[in-house]
Amino acid sequence: MKTLLVREGYRFVEAGIIELNGKPDYRLQKQDFYTKRWNDEYLFDNQMQCGIAMEDIEYAKWLCGDPAYVRDVVVSPYNESR
Repeated sequence: MKTLLVREGYRFVEAGIIELNGKPDYRLQKQDFYTKRWNDEYLFDNQMQCGIAMEDIEYAKWLCGDPAYVRDVVVSPYNESR
């Protein structure tokens, strides 16, 4: 397993070759808070998707189901000023 990038508790790795198509196996891993072990959270479809997630950490968070693209100010859809 080859580590490509570690950023904000997320790790991007290349885990060998996929037998079905012969392409590299890219994965997104997240570190467990208590055990400090890395667990697979998302298996990328291709190298391009992995590259985009490495550039945009918010996208990586979104793929893992964590809060991402959080606004500084919360706007209620039920605002009475309309």
